[in-house]
Amino acid sequence: MSSSVALSPPSTPFLKPRNFINGRGIRIINPVTRSLSFNPIRFSSQKSNDLVSSSSNGVSSFCGPRSSSSSWSSIPSLVSSDRENNNKDFRIKATPVPESAGAGETAQEKSSGLMQTLQLGSLFGLWYLFNIYFNIYNKQTLKVFPYPVTITTFQFLVGTVFVLLMWTSNLYKRPKITTSQLVAILPLAVVHTMGNLFTNMSLGKVAVSFTHTIKAMEPFFSVVLSSMFLGEVPTLWVISSLIPIVGGVGLASMTEASFNWAGFWSAMASNVTFQSRNVLSKKFMVKKESSLDNITLFSIITIMSLFLLAPVALVMEGVKFTPAHLTSVGLNVKEVFTRALFAGLCFHAYQQVSYMILQRVSPVTHSVGNCVKRVVVIVTSVLFFRTPVSPINSLGTGIALAGVFLYSRVKGIKPKPKTT
Repeated sequence: MSSSVALSPPSTPFLKPRNFINGRGIRIINPVTRSLSFNPIRFSSQKSNDLVSSSSNGVSSFCGPRSSSSSWSSIPSLVSSDRENNNKDFRIKATPVPESAGAGETAQEKSSGLMQTLQLGSLFGLWYLFNIYFNIYNKQTLKVFPYPVTITTFQFLVGTVFVLLMWTSNLYKRPKITTSQLVAILPLAVVHTMGNLFTNMSLGKVAVSFTHTIKAMEPFFSVVLSSMFLGEVPTLWVISSLIPIVGGVGLASMTEASFNWAGFWSAMASNVTFQSRNVLSKKFMVKKESSLDNITLFSIITIMSLFLLAPVALVMEGVKFTPAHLTSVGLNVKEVFTRALFAGLCFHAYQQVSYMILQRVSPVTHSVGNCVKRVVVIVTSVLFFRTPVSPINSLGTGIALAGVFLYSRVKGIKPKPKTT
């Protein structure tokens, strides 16, 4: 048995659509009229003899009432007739979807993004906080105990204990290190040790704010060393950003109340060694030690630095960091040990957090954050130690830090490729 459907011509849009009677006397609603008011969700929930048939490609067709012989009376659709014949008794009804489903997913995504932002903001806050406390406690210790090699060794000792506790308690997975890896890491450990030693030597000689002003010249040495050993040609924007850095540091140095050459050259040496570490990391470690993440690499370097510097401290300064010696020079043993311990913990903590941030953001963002961190450290140290700062000194420091910020922004600008 077959049924026929009469379609109204689409060329009469201004005429009132009519319904049709098929050959068996069954009334069929005009498909054009029906399509204009069709709602699949509402349609499936109503009691009606008309059903909806859906195809796999997302095209729906309107079907007439079901006859006694289980045959379908429908308008033509993109679904093949063979499939319709094989699924005569198969009905598909639209399932009502809660209106809040899409909104719920959006709210969940927003909540996840908000949590990630809060976590990243908390890491930046800890990075700055640990760095501030490290500089304060470290400066207080070096004021009364002027032995920077011993203090630096003690800080590496605290970091080593922290790393071992982290590995043994499974807070962080203990790495499997080969001899070839240790050999490749050794140059990094050497320059890392020297960089921290020179920083402490500078902090012991000049004000914290001045040390960090000089260390703002790190981008200058980074560009010079990268050009010499990596063949990286700086862009015009990068070179332009170095001018206020060098000029600002020079202006601040001329008017620094605590200026002395030992502190100045120690900070400069710290810049050279730390940027040499970065260059060596790019040159030797990128391919060879790709299996080591930043936190693991830093932990291994900390342990190696302890073994490298401990013999030097014994030879140069002897065994001075003992209760007997501190008492003999009239120092409060508990106070000195407490400040040195807090400085060591903050020293290791802020560097660990720094690497955690670097794993979550781009190097440019991390560089901008490091610039802001230096500003925060300078301001807090000036306020805490009541360091005398002249207007010209403040101007020079501001110019240098502005240059560092500009450098961190233009560093990410890549030159346009030359078209042939």
